[in-house]
Amino acid sequence: MTSDADRSTPDPDDTDGLTVGRAAKLVGVSVRTLHHWDAVGLVRPSGRTWAGHRVYSGDDVARVHRVLVYRELGFPLAQITRILDDPATDAGAHLRRQRGELVERIERLRRMVGAVDRMLEASTTGMRLSPRQQVEIFGDDWRPEWVDEAEQRWGRTAQWAQYSQRAAELSPADWEKVAAQTDALNADLAAAMRSGVAPGSAEANALAERHRAMMSTYFDCTHAMQACLGRMFVEDPGFAANYDKVAAGLAPWLRDVVFANAAAHGVDPETATWE
Repeated sequence: MTSDADRSTPDPDDTDGLTVGRAAKLVGVSVRTLHHWDAVGLVRPSGRTWAGHRVYSGDDVARVHRVLVYRELGFPLAQITRILDDPATDAGAHLRRQRGELVERIERLRRMVGAVDRMLEASTTGMRLSPRQQVEIFGDDWRPEWVDEAEQRWGRTAQWAQYSQRAAELSPADWEKVAAQTDALNADLAAAMRSGVAPGSAEANALAERHRAMMSTYFDCTHAMQACLGRMFVEDPGFAANYDKVAAGLAPWLRDVVFANAAAHGVDPETATWE
């Protein structure tokens, strides 16, 4: 006698293969994607349930994984189909190339993450020197609060973002070199002024370019930006006082030197803007 259990309807999923839903969940793609790949002949499920539903075999799922790898590497679907269906294709060689390209991509991504981390650190820390280190490196006249004041003035500019990133990458030893180079430049500027070097002369223009290169340690300083700084050296009492401590009258002389060099490079220093 046949029991009710013997007469129960067979499970349409009772098969050694995977339905499209289960296959999609297993490999991490959508059912729509698998249907599309089936329609274009990229991955066609090779098995069927008792009711005629198509199911994915182990080999079918392995092909899906290979498709995912090629797609991650940027191959178009049509090319992936040709690679997988070409009997002359050396699958092992392709996999080794894929692995090599993936390793290179991982390294690129690691470098990108490192760059983002440095930018994030720079945006929150900037100069990685304690107030005591700042005074030790830049001298007793240095005031650590000047960094905060500068951020309040220029913190929204692209140049401040550049400064923050670059400053965060400089070690105390790097800052000592920057301070020494700045002192040497200021001494050479004062000596040139005392010896009567005229703004616009070759020697003065060379000093102006040294000054611009020094400013470019912190951000990409154009001739127009340098002209704006030249005006500030005279108009801002703090800047003027710092240069006058090096040599009396240095601030207006440096402004004139910067102006003449900017004019030689096609910039009107009087109307130059921060760009």
